[in-house]
Amino acid sequence: MFDSLSDKFQRIFKHLRGQGKLTEENVKEALREVRLALLEADVHYKVAKDFVSGIAARVVGQEVMDSLTPGQQVIKIVNEALTDLMGGAAEPLRLLGRPPVSIMLVGLQGSGKTTTAAKLARKLFEEKRRPCLVPADVYRPAAIDQLMTLGNQLKLPVYPSTGSQRPEDIARESLRFATQHNCDTLLIDTAGRLHIDSELMAELTRLKEILQPAELLLVADSMTGQDAVKIASSFHETLGITGVILTKLDGDARGGAALSVRAVTNCPIKFIGVGEKLDALEVFHPDRMSSRILGMGDVLSLIEKAQEAFDDKQAMEMARKFREDSFSLEDFRNQLRQIRKLGSFEQILSMLPGMGMLKELKKMQVDEKEFVRMEAIINSMTKVERRNVDVINASRRRRIASGSGTTVQDVNRLLKSYDEARRMMRQVVGGSGGSKKKKGKGRRKRAFFPF
Repeated sequence: MFDSLSDKFQRIFKHLRGQGKLTEENVKEALREVRLALLEADVHYKVAKDFVSGIAARVVGQEVMDSLTPGQQVIKIVNEALTDLMGGAAEPLRLLGRPPVSIMLVGLQGSGKTTTAAKLARKLFEEKRRPCLVPADVYRPAAIDQLMTLGNQLKLPVYPSTGSQRPEDIARESLRFATQHNCDTLLIDTAGRLHIDSELMAELTRLKEILQPAELLLVADSMTGQDAVKIASSFHETLGITGVILTKLDGDARGGAALSVRAVTNCPIKFIGVGEKLDALEVFHPDRMSSRILGMGDVLSLIEKAQEAFDDKQAMEMARKFREDSFSLEDFRNQLRQIRKLGSFEQILSMLPGMGMLKELKKMQVDEKEFVRMEAIINSMTKVERRNVDVINASRRRRIASGSGTTVQDVNRLLKSYDEARRMMRQVVGGSGGSKKKKGKGRRKRAFFPF
């Protein structure tokens, strides 16, 4: 996400940092390029103009121009301005009131409302709430079945709507259903249209009156750029939305909608969709997004992802196994599964400071299927082989390769990666295993990457 804008910004600021002393002409030229980059990213023209004007007023001053590091000062000001433009800080859902508290999801057809409803339900459940999904779109074929299926996957209650019911009746009855099933949050998936019309808005207004939602969230496709901003403005004028969820942001290299929505509508972006899976919904943090755009990384989000992926008890158990030198291929397989939860290699790189500028790393063709291949090889082994790698001889390697649909070379590469990971962690953790050998003296240490 934001690749195009991020690349342009980093080129502009690299040139600024290369100047020993900034002049007013240097700054004006850089800000012209910033404005052009924003417009090319499909940012609203008035937002781009006001953004650049605000930066110019702060940059062209003695404090920056006379600074020992004027380029860095300019980047700091742009970072703060970008953060303010997108809302300043993350805004959580306000779920106050007598349960069941309602959250209405509105938007045009195809924006991803149904999937987003399930993603949001999953997130609320993880936060110890008891959500109930309500399919209130009786016009789109299979919309009710889709939400029923997603609810079953999450093992969460879904109000059993039928296509013959009116949306208003579904809304009233779902409140009783939620109370009977001890649910404290209702997530209502409403109907959409291919365009905004009076009939759609009238129906949503009636639903709002019945449900009295604590949150009325617009689900908008970020890849539509300026259109997403116009849609947000129209929905806000008619319904008074309380926030926005931008979907498909992982496929949006420009990011104009994310940079414009808050400034144009004054409604916060509360969540962003970054993938198709049900766990691909993230809280929108303006400061972290600004850092990503400017190539400063997003280490906090990476840490949070790691905390979600890695269980504390498992980590302690793993450390014990490394100390006792009892780390098996079964443990190695568990580690691979947890690494995959962090996301793709490209996503992890985008969160590391400075990685956005390393073109060669970004161009690396990392085979994400390598993790699947490695797991298949381990699954093809017997329990004895997984727990005692020393028994795997040449004939066993051929059988394992045949059973996993891979080659003997793939099996050898996996065993080498496993051995390197075990040796490296022995050196880090120490313990009985590490004391048997010299701890890497004269040997080149390298990090473990399973590809």
